[in-house]
Amino acid sequence: MLKFKTLAQAALIASAGFSALATSPAFAQAKEQFFPVLVYRTGAYAPNGVPWANGYVDYLKLTNARGGINGVKVTFEECETGYATDKGVECYERLKGKGASVFQPLSTGITFALTEKAPVDKIPLITAGYGRSESADGNVFKWNFPLLGTYWTAADVLVQQLAKREGGADKLKGKKIALVYHDSPYGKEPIPLLQERGKMHGFEVQLLPVTHPGVEQKATWLQIRQQRPDYVLLWGWGVMNSAALKEAVATGYPRDKMYGVWWAGAEPDVKDVGDGAKGYNAITMQHGAEPNSKVVQEILAQVHGKGQGTGPKDEVGSVLYMRGVVHAMLAVEGVRRGQDRYGKGKVMTGEQVRWGLENLALDQKKLDGLGFANVLRPISTSCADHQGANWARMHQWDGKAWRFTSDWLQADEALIKPLVKQAADKYAAEKKLSRRDAADCQS
Repeated sequence: MLKFKTLAQAALIASAGFSALATSPAFAQAKEQFFPVLVYRTGAYAPNGVPWANGYVDYLKLTNARGGINGVKVTFEECETGYATDKGVECYERLKGKGASVFQPLSTGITFALTEKAPVDKIPLITAGYGRSESADGNVFKWNFPLLGTYWTAADVLVQQLAKREGGADKLKGKKIALVYHDSPYGKEPIPLLQERGKMHGFEVQLLPVTHPGVEQKATWLQIRQQRPDYVLLWGWGVMNSAALKEAVATGYPRDKMYGVWWAGAEPDVKDVGDGAKGYNAITMQHGAEPNSKVVQEILAQVHGKGQGTGPKDEVGSVLYMRGVVHAMLAVEGVRRGQDRYGKGKVMTGEQVRWGLENLALDQKKLDGLGFANVLRPISTSCADHQGANWARMHQWDGKAWRFTSDWLQADEALIKPLVKQAADKYAAEKKLSRRDAADCQS
Protein backbone atom coordinates (compact mmCIF):
# COMPACT_ATOMS: atom_id res chain seq x y z
CA MET A 1 0.00 0.00 0.00
CA LEU A 2 1.38 3.42 -0.91
CA LYS A 3 2.54 5.96 1.66
CA PHE A 4 1.06 9.44 1.50
CA LYS A 5 4.23 11.00 0.09
CA THR A 6 4.05 8.56 -2.80
CA LEU A 7 0.33 9.16 -3.11
CA ALA A 8 0.82 12.85 -3.67
CA GLN A 9 3.20 12.05 -6.50
CA ALA A 10 0.81 9.43 -7.91
CA ALA A 11 -2.06 11.88 -7.86
CA LEU A 12 -0.04 14.36 -9.88
CA ILE A 13 0.84 11.72 -12.44
CA ALA A 14 -2.75 10.46 -12.63
CA SER A 15 -3.97 14.00 -13.23
CA ALA A 16 -1.57 14.85 -16.05
CA GLY A 17 -2.59 18.05 -17.77
CA PHE A 18 -4.59 19.05 -14.69
CA SER A 19 -2.08 19.12 -11.85
CA ALA A 20 -1.25 22.76 -12.34
CA LEU A 21 -4.90 23.58 -11.80
CA ALA A 22 -5.16 21.34 -8.74
CA THR A 23 -2.13 22.86 -7.01
CA SER A 24 -2.00 26.44 -8.31
CA PRO A 25 -1.76 29.05 -5.50
CA ALA A 26 -3.75 31.42 -7.70
CA PHE A 27 -6.68 29.02 -7.79
CA ALA A 28 -6.28 28.32 -4.07
CA GLN A 29 -6.98 31.99 -3.44
CA ALA A 30 -9.62 32.29 -6.12
CA LYS A 31 -12.84 30.38 -6.79
CA GLU A 32 -12.22 26.66 -6.66
CA GLN A 33 -14.33 23.74 -5.52
CA PHE A 34 -12.14 21.01 -4.09
CA PHE A 35 -13.08 17.36 -4.61
CA PRO A 36 -11.17 14.69 -2.66
CA VAL A 37 -10.94 11.48 -4.69
CA LEU A 38 -10.58 8.29 -2.66
CA VAL A 39 -9.29 5.58 -5.00
CA TYR A 40 -7.66 2.21 -5.09
CA ARG A 41 -5.27 1.95 -7.99
CA THR A 42 -3.22 -0.71 -6.19
CA GLY A 43 -3.94 -4.08 -4.62
CA ALA A 44 -6.39 -6.88 -5.32
CA TYR A 45 -9.20 -4.52 -6.33
CA ALA A 46 -7.17 -2.30 -8.64
CA PRO A 47 -8.49 -3.84 -11.90
CA ASN A 48 -11.93 -2.54 -10.92
CA GLY A 49 -10.85 0.55 -9.00
CA VAL A 50 -8.67 2.04 -11.74
CA PRO A 51 -11.32 2.52 -14.46
CA TRP A 52 -13.70 4.00 -11.87
CA ALA A 53 -11.04 6.50 -10.76
CA ASN A 54 -10.19 7.40 -14.36
CA GLY A 55 -13.83 8.06 -15.19
CA TYR A 56 -14.32 10.12 -12.04
CA VAL A 57 -11.31 12.34 -12.70
CA ASP A 58 -12.06 12.71 -16.42
CA TYR A 59 -15.53 14.04 -15.62
CA LEU A 60 -14.04 16.61 -13.23
CA LYS A 61 -11.75 17.68 -16.06
CA LEU A 62 -14.72 17.83 -18.42
CA THR A 63 -16.53 20.03 -15.91
CA ASN A 64 -13.71 22.56 -16.14
CA ALA A 65 -13.71 22.31 -19.92
CA ARG A 66 -17.40 23.22 -19.75
CA GLY A 67 -16.56 26.33 -17.74
CA GLY A 68 -16.60 24.92 -14.23
CA ILE A 69 -19.63 24.92 -11.96
CA ASN A 70 -21.25 28.23 -12.85
CA GLY A 71 -17.75 29.62 -13.30
CA VAL A 72 -16.22 27.95 -10.23
CA LYS A 73 -13.20 25.86 -11.19
CA VAL A 74 -12.89 22.28 -9.96
CA THR A 75 -9.75 20.99 -8.27
CA PHE A 76 -9.07 17.54 -6.86
CA GLU A 77 -6.56 15.33 -5.12
CA GLU A 78 -6.43 11.55 -5.14
CA CYS A 79 -5.67 9.46 -2.08
CA GLU A 80 -4.97 5.73 -2.30
CA THR A 81 -6.95 3.52 0.09
CA GLY A 82 -6.18 0.08 -1.29
CA TYR A 83 -9.82 -0.66 -0.32
CA ALA A 84 -8.64 -0.75 3.31
CA THR A 85 -10.93 0.91 5.84
CA ASP A 86 -8.09 2.29 7.99
CA LYS A 87 -6.40 3.84 4.95
CA GLY A 88 -9.74 5.28 3.84
CA VAL A 89 -10.16 6.99 7.21
CA GLU A 90 -6.59 8.31 6.99
CA CYS A 91 -7.33 9.76 3.55
CA TYR A 92 -10.51 11.38 4.86
CA GLU A 93 -8.70 12.98 7.79
CA ARG A 94 -5.91 14.23 5.54
CA LEU A 95 -8.13 15.74 2.87
CA LYS A 96 -11.10 17.07 4.83
CA GLY A 97 -9.21 20.20 5.88
CA LYS A 98 -8.33 21.16 2.32
CA GLY A 99 -11.78 22.51 1.60
CA ALA A 100 -13.44 19.17 0.94
CA SER A 101 -17.19 19.62 0.62
CA VAL A 102 -18.17 16.05 -0.29
CA PHE A 103 -16.59 12.60 -0.02
CA GLN A 104 -17.22 9.40 -1.98
CA PRO A 105 -15.64 6.52 0.01
CA LEU A 106 -16.02 3.89 -2.76
CA SER A 107 -16.16 1.24 -0.04
CA THR A 108 -18.96 0.14 2.26
CA GLY A 109 -16.45 -0.51 5.04
CA ILE A 110 -15.05 3.02 4.77
CA THR A 111 -18.62 4.34 4.60
CA PHE A 112 -19.47 2.66 7.90
CA ALA A 113 -16.38 4.24 9.46
CA LEU A 114 -17.12 7.73 8.14
CA THR A 115 -20.85 7.79 8.86
CA GLU A 116 -20.25 9.09 12.38
CA LYS A 117 -17.52 11.51 11.31
CA ALA A 118 -19.50 13.25 8.58
CA PRO A 119 -22.06 14.94 10.90
CA VAL A 120 -19.27 16.28 13.10
CA ASP A 121 -17.26 17.65 10.18
CA LYS A 122 -20.40 18.66 8.25
CA ILE A 123 -19.26 16.98 5.05
CA PRO A 124 -21.78 14.83 3.13
CA LEU A 125 -21.01 11.32 1.88
CA ILE A 126 -22.18 10.19 -1.54
CA THR A 127 -22.36 6.39 -1.62
CA ALA A 128 -24.04 5.84 -4.97
CA GLY A 129 -24.92 2.18 -5.32
CA TYR A 130 -23.18 1.08 -2.11
CA GLY A 131 -22.88 1.88 1.60
CA ARG A 132 -25.53 1.47 4.27
CA SER A 133 -28.89 0.56 2.75
CA GLU A 134 -30.80 2.14 5.64
CA SER A 135 -29.08 5.47 4.96
CA ALA A 136 -31.69 6.06 2.27
CA ASP A 137 -33.70 7.38 5.24
CA GLY A 138 -32.57 11.01 5.31
CA ASN A 139 -34.59 11.69 8.44
CA VAL A 140 -31.96 9.74 10.38
CA PHE A 141 -28.91 9.81 8.09
CA LYS A 142 -28.69 13.52 7.36
CA TRP A 143 -25.23 13.36 5.80
CA ASN A 144 -25.38 10.06 3.84
CA PHE A 145 -26.61 9.91 0.24
CA PRO A 146 -26.87 6.41 -1.31
CA LEU A 147 -27.97 7.94 -4.59
CA LEU A 148 -29.39 5.83 -7.44
CA GLY A 149 -29.87 2.71 -5.35
CA THR A 150 -28.81 0.68 -2.35
CA TYR A 151 -27.93 -2.99 -2.09
CA TRP A 152 -31.50 -3.64 -1.05
CA THR A 153 -32.59 -2.06 -4.33
CA ALA A 154 -30.23 -4.38 -6.19
CA ALA A 155 -31.24 -7.52 -4.29
CA ASP A 156 -34.94 -6.80 -4.76
CA VAL A 157 -34.63 -6.26 -8.50
CA LEU A 158 -32.57 -9.43 -8.84
CA VAL A 159 -35.26 -11.47 -7.06
CA GLN A 160 -37.87 -9.89 -9.32
CA GLN A 161 -35.79 -10.92 -12.32
CA LEU A 162 -35.56 -14.52 -11.10
CA ALA A 163 -39.32 -14.56 -10.47
CA LYS A 164 -39.92 -13.33 -14.01
CA ARG A 165 -37.64 -16.03 -15.37
CA GLU A 166 -39.54 -18.70 -13.42
CA GLY A 167 -42.91 -17.43 -14.60
CA GLY A 168 -44.02 -15.64 -11.43
CA ALA A 169 -43.04 -15.06 -7.81
CA ASP A 170 -45.10 -18.05 -6.72
CA LYS A 171 -42.81 -20.27 -8.79
CA LEU A 172 -39.88 -19.38 -6.51
CA LYS A 173 -41.36 -21.52 -3.73
CA GLY A 174 -39.02 -24.37 -2.88
CA LYS A 175 -36.13 -22.93 -4.88
CA LYS A 176 -32.60 -22.57 -3.52
CA ILE A 177 -30.80 -19.28 -4.10
CA ALA A 178 -27.16 -19.16 -3.05
CA LEU A 179 -25.51 -15.86 -2.16
CA VAL A 180 -21.75 -16.00 -2.77
CA TYR A 181 -20.60 -12.84 -1.04
CA HIS A 182 -17.51 -10.91 -0.05
CA ASP A 183 -17.21 -11.47 3.71
CA SER A 184 -17.31 -7.78 4.62
CA PRO A 185 -19.95 -5.11 5.35
CA TYR A 186 -20.39 -4.79 1.58
CA GLY A 187 -21.12 -8.45 1.00
CA LYS A 188 -23.47 -8.73 3.97
CA GLU A 189 -25.69 -5.80 2.95
CA PRO A 190 -28.19 -7.75 0.77
CA ILE A 191 -28.82 -10.51 3.32
CA PRO A 192 -31.78 -8.90 5.19
CA LEU A 193 -33.64 -8.17 1.95
CA LEU A 194 -33.03 -11.63 0.49
CA GLN A 195 -34.17 -13.31 3.69
CA GLU A 196 -37.31 -11.17 3.75
CA ARG A 197 -38.06 -12.08 0.15
CA GLY A 198 -37.36 -15.72 0.97
CA LYS A 199 -40.02 -15.65 3.69
CA MET A 200 -42.50 -14.03 1.32
CA HIS A 201 -42.01 -16.43 -1.57
CA GLY A 202 -40.86 -19.61 0.14
CA PHE A 203 -37.36 -19.92 -1.28
CA GLU A 204 -34.25 -20.86 0.68
CA VAL A 205 -31.29 -18.47 0.91
CA GLN A 206 -27.93 -20.19 1.19
CA LEU A 207 -25.18 -17.93 2.54
CA LEU A 208 -21.67 -18.62 1.26
CA PRO A 209 -19.12 -16.04 2.48
CA VAL A 210 -15.80 -15.66 0.69
CA THR A 211 -12.75 -14.31 2.52
CA HIS A 212 -10.89 -11.26 1.15
CA PRO A 213 -9.62 -10.96 -1.53
CA GLY A 214 -11.60 -13.91 -2.89
CA VAL A 215 -9.00 -15.74 -4.95
CA GLU A 216 -9.54 -19.06 -3.17
CA GLN A 217 -13.10 -20.29 -3.63
CA LYS A 218 -12.77 -24.02 -4.21
CA ALA A 219 -14.51 -24.91 -0.92
CA THR A 220 -17.36 -22.53 -1.77
CA TRP A 221 -17.97 -24.05 -5.16
CA LEU A 222 -17.69 -27.55 -3.76
CA GLN A 223 -20.68 -26.64 -1.59
CA ILE A 224 -22.50 -25.31 -4.63
CA ARG A 225 -21.83 -28.53 -6.53
CA GLN A 226 -23.14 -30.55 -3.58
CA GLN A 227 -26.17 -28.38 -2.75
CA ARG A 228 -27.07 -27.57 -6.37
CA PRO A 229 -28.82 -24.21 -5.86
CA ASP A 230 -31.20 -23.12 -8.60
CA TYR A 231 -29.47 -19.76 -8.85
CA VAL A 232 -26.29 -18.11 -7.61
CA LEU A 233 -26.15 -14.43 -6.73
CA LEU A 234 -22.59 -13.08 -6.82
CA TRP A 235 -21.83 -10.19 -4.45
CA GLY A 236 -18.14 -9.84 -5.21
CA TRP A 237 -15.59 -7.22 -6.09
CA GLY A 238 -12.29 -7.27 -7.91
CA VAL A 239 -10.55 -10.58 -8.47
CA MET A 240 -13.27 -12.39 -6.50
CA ASN A 241 -15.65 -12.07 -9.45
CA SER A 242 -13.45 -13.62 -12.11
CA ALA A 243 -12.37 -16.30 -9.62
CA ALA A 244 -16.03 -17.21 -9.05
CA LEU A 245 -16.72 -17.45 -12.76
CA LYS A 246 -13.66 -19.64 -13.30
CA GLU A 247 -14.81 -21.95 -10.50
CA ALA A 248 -18.30 -22.06 -12.04
CA VAL A 249 -16.71 -23.20 -15.29
CA ALA A 250 -14.61 -25.81 -13.47
CA THR A 251 -17.58 -27.22 -11.55
CA GLY A 252 -19.98 -27.01 -14.48
CA TYR A 253 -22.40 -24.57 -12.87
CA PRO A 254 -24.41 -22.83 -15.62
CA ARG A 255 -23.28 -19.23 -16.02
CA ASP A 256 -26.73 -18.21 -17.21
CA LYS A 257 -28.02 -19.07 -13.73
CA MET A 258 -25.54 -16.69 -12.12
CA TYR A 259 -26.54 -13.10 -11.41
CA GLY A 260 -24.11 -10.51 -10.15
CA VAL A 261 -24.63 -7.25 -8.30
CA TRP A 262 -23.59 -4.09 -10.18
CA TRP A 263 -20.08 -4.33 -8.72
CA ALA A 264 -19.75 -7.79 -10.27
CA GLY A 265 -20.88 -6.94 -13.79
CA ALA A 266 -18.08 -5.10 -15.57
CA GLU A 267 -15.39 -5.87 -18.13
CA PRO A 268 -12.60 -6.75 -15.63
CA ASP A 269 -14.88 -9.40 -14.11
CA VAL A 270 -15.26 -11.39 -17.30
CA LYS A 271 -12.46 -10.56 -19.69
CA ASP A 272 -10.09 -13.20 -18.31
CA VAL A 273 -12.85 -15.81 -18.51
CA GLY A 274 -13.96 -14.84 -22.02
CA ASP A 275 -16.35 -17.31 -23.60
CA GLY A 276 -16.41 -19.25 -20.34
CA ALA A 277 -18.40 -16.40 -18.81
CA LYS A 278 -20.86 -16.28 -21.69
CA GLY A 279 -24.42 -16.11 -20.41
CA TYR A 280 -23.47 -14.59 -17.04
CA ASN A 281 -25.96 -11.94 -15.92
CA ALA A 282 -25.61 -8.84 -13.76
CA ILE A 283 -27.77 -5.98 -12.63
CA THR A 284 -26.71 -2.48 -13.65
CA MET A 285 -26.88 0.73 -11.65
CA GLN A 286 -29.07 2.14 -14.44
CA HIS A 287 -26.12 2.53 -16.82
CA GLY A 288 -23.98 -0.13 -18.46
CA ALA A 289 -21.19 0.27 -20.99
CA GLU A 290 -22.08 3.53 -22.76
CA PRO A 291 -19.50 4.15 -25.53
CA ASN A 292 -22.02 5.99 -27.71
CA SER A 293 -23.39 8.34 -25.06
CA LYS A 294 -23.07 12.07 -25.53
CA VAL A 295 -21.05 12.52 -22.34
CA VAL A 296 -18.50 9.96 -23.51
CA GLN A 297 -18.16 11.65 -26.89
CA GLU A 298 -17.61 14.96 -25.11
CA ILE A 299 -14.95 13.47 -22.83
CA LEU A 300 -13.16 12.01 -25.85
CA ALA A 301 -13.20 15.39 -27.57
CA GLN A 302 -12.65 17.79 -24.68
CA VAL A 303 -10.40 15.74 -22.38
CA HIS A 304 -8.67 12.91 -24.26
CA GLY A 305 -8.67 14.90 -27.48
CA LYS A 306 -6.58 17.55 -25.74
CA GLY A 307 -4.10 15.09 -24.26
CA GLN A 308 -5.57 15.32 -20.73
CA GLY A 309 -7.10 11.85 -20.43
CA THR A 310 -6.44 10.16 -17.11
CA GLY A 311 -6.23 6.59 -18.40
CA PRO A 312 -6.25 4.69 -21.70
CA LYS A 313 -8.62 5.99 -24.32
CA ASP A 314 -10.02 2.54 -25.10
CA GLU A 315 -11.56 2.17 -21.61
CA VAL A 316 -13.64 5.34 -21.97
CA GLY A 317 -17.30 4.34 -21.92
CA SER A 318 -16.73 0.94 -20.27
CA VAL A 319 -18.95 -0.06 -17.36
CA LEU A 320 -16.77 0.99 -14.41
CA TYR A 321 -15.40 4.03 -16.20
CA MET A 322 -19.00 5.15 -16.64
CA ARG A 323 -19.64 4.44 -12.95
CA GLY A 324 -16.90 6.92 -12.10
CA VAL A 325 -18.33 9.45 -14.55
CA VAL A 326 -21.81 9.12 -13.05
CA HIS A 327 -20.51 9.44 -9.49
CA ALA A 328 -18.54 12.58 -10.34
CA MET A 329 -21.58 14.07 -12.06
CA LEU A 330 -23.67 13.53 -8.91
CA ALA A 331 -21.09 15.38 -6.81
CA VAL A 332 -20.84 18.24 -9.30
CA GLU A 333 -24.61 18.57 -9.53
CA GLY A 334 -24.87 18.56 -5.74
CA VAL A 335 -22.61 21.61 -5.74
CA ARG A 336 -24.54 23.22 -8.58
CA ARG A 337 -27.85 22.67 -6.81
CA GLY A 338 -26.41 24.20 -3.66
CA GLN A 339 -25.47 27.27 -5.68
CA ASP A 340 -29.12 27.65 -6.67
CA ARG A 341 -29.84 28.51 -3.06
CA TYR A 342 -26.61 29.98 -1.75
CA GLY A 343 -25.33 31.85 -4.77
CA LYS A 344 -24.26 30.92 -8.27
CA GLY A 345 -20.57 31.35 -8.88
CA LYS A 346 -19.76 30.74 -5.20
CA VAL A 347 -17.70 27.96 -3.65
CA MET A 348 -19.98 25.72 -1.61
CA THR A 349 -19.28 24.48 1.90
CA GLY A 350 -20.07 20.95 3.02
CA GLU A 351 -23.32 22.10 4.61
CA GLN A 352 -24.37 23.85 1.42
CA VAL A 353 -23.53 20.84 -0.74
CA ARG A 354 -25.49 18.68 1.68
CA TRP A 355 -28.55 20.85 1.04
CA GLY A 356 -27.93 20.56 -2.69
CA LEU A 357 -27.76 16.78 -2.53
CA GLU A 358 -30.94 16.67 -0.45
CA ASN A 359 -32.73 18.79 -3.02
CA LEU A 360 -31.48 17.26 -6.26
CA ALA A 361 -33.93 17.71 -9.10
CA LEU A 362 -32.27 16.07 -12.09
CA ASP A 363 -35.16 15.59 -14.50
CA GLN A 364 -34.68 13.94 -17.86
CA LYS A 365 -34.14 17.24 -19.64
CA LYS A 366 -31.27 18.15 -17.30
CA LEU A 367 -29.72 14.70 -17.56
CA ASP A 368 -29.97 14.78 -21.34
CA GLY A 369 -28.33 18.21 -21.35
CA LEU A 370 -25.44 16.82 -19.32
CA GLY A 371 -24.95 14.04 -21.86
CA PHE A 372 -26.72 11.21 -20.01
CA ALA A 373 -29.64 10.59 -22.37
CA ASN A 374 -30.59 6.87 -22.31
CA VAL A 375 -28.00 6.39 -19.56
CA LEU A 376 -29.82 7.56 -16.43
CA ARG A 377 -33.39 8.14 -15.32
CA PRO A 378 -34.46 11.21 -13.30
CA ILE A 379 -33.06 11.61 -9.80
CA SER A 380 -35.04 13.50 -7.18
CA THR A 381 -34.16 13.58 -3.48
CA SER A 382 -35.80 15.00 -0.37
CA CYS A 383 -35.33 15.17 3.38
CA ALA A 384 -36.88 11.73 3.74
CA ASP A 385 -35.43 10.19 0.58
CA HIS A 386 -31.65 10.35 0.18
CA GLN A 387 -31.64 7.72 -2.55
CA GLY A 388 -33.50 9.62 -5.24
CA ALA A 389 -34.05 6.75 -7.72
CA ASN A 390 -34.63 3.01 -7.53
CA TRP A 391 -34.34 1.81 -11.11
CA ALA A 392 -31.97 -0.69 -12.70
CA ARG A 393 -31.52 -2.83 -15.80
CA MET A 394 -30.06 -6.24 -16.50
CA HIS A 395 -27.22 -6.96 -18.87
CA GLN A 396 -25.52 -10.16 -19.95
CA TRP A 397 -22.03 -11.05 -21.12
CA ASP A 398 -22.14 -12.49 -24.64
CA GLY A 399 -18.48 -13.52 -24.69
CA LYS A 400 -17.27 -10.21 -26.10
CA ALA A 401 -19.37 -7.43 -24.60
CA TRP A 402 -22.12 -6.60 -22.13
CA ARG A 403 -25.57 -6.35 -23.73
CA PHE A 404 -28.74 -5.05 -22.08
CA THR A 405 -31.33 -7.82 -21.69
CA SER A 406 -34.13 -5.95 -19.93
CA ASP A 407 -36.01 -2.70 -19.89
CA TRP A 408 -35.98 -0.52 -16.79
CA LEU A 409 -36.82 -2.42 -13.59
CA GLN A 410 -38.00 -0.77 -10.37
CA ALA A 411 -37.44 -2.00 -6.83
CA ASP A 412 -40.50 -2.62 -4.65
CA GLU A 413 -40.53 0.32 -2.25
CA ALA A 414 -43.57 -1.10 -0.43
CA LEU A 415 -41.26 -3.87 0.77
CA ILE A 416 -38.03 -1.90 1.13
CA LYS A 417 -39.22 1.25 2.94
CA PRO A 418 -40.37 -0.57 6.10
CA LEU A 419 -37.03 -2.39 6.24
CA VAL A 420 -35.17 0.90 5.79
CA LYS A 421 -37.17 2.61 8.54
CA GLN A 422 -36.74 -0.31 10.93
CA ALA A 423 -32.97 -0.40 10.42
CA ALA A 424 -32.68 3.41 10.57
CA ASP A 425 -34.69 3.53 13.79
CA LYS A 426 -32.42 0.89 15.29
CA TYR A 427 -29.35 2.92 14.33
CA ALA A 428 -30.91 6.09 15.77
CA ALA A 429 -31.68 4.32 19.05
CA GLU A 430 -28.14 2.95 19.32
CA LYS A 431 -26.60 6.37 18.62
CA LYS A 432 -29.20 8.28 20.64
CA LEU A 433 -30.33 10.30 17.64
CA SER A 434 -33.70 11.91 17.05
CA ARG A 435 -35.47 11.95 13.73
CA ARG A 436 -35.25 15.30 11.98
CA ASP A 437 -38.22 17.64 12.34
CA ALA A 438 -39.75 19.91 9.69
CA ALA A 439 -37.57 22.86 10.65
CA ASP A 440 -34.42 20.79 10.25
CA CYS A 441 -35.58 19.57 6.85
CA GLN A 442 -36.00 23.14 5.66
CA SER A 443 -32.56 24.25 6.84
